[in-house]
Amino acid sequence: MNGIRKSMAAAAIAGSMLIGGVVGAVMYGATTIAASAATNPAAAASPTPGTASGTFVSNETAAHEATESAAREAQENAGQVPTVP
Repeated sequence: MNGIRKSMAAAAIAGSMLIGGVVGAVMYGATTIAASAATNPAAAASPTPGTASGTFVSNETAAHEATESAAREAQENAGQVPTVP
């Protein structure tokens, strides 16, 4: 009788894990679909190449400036997004 109880307990645990996994997957899928439906597709569109999506802010820390080329620093000082290393 003890072996049957262990088998039943193991089956109940395995069944609850399986059901919990299925329920979790369904809930995750539903929240993912709802979240994607709530986003604004116009706001998610990427800008065309060559246009800036905001203002460029140069990294002016001493450690960064020490490794920077003169051409890159000139582009940063002009407010351009650097194109040279």
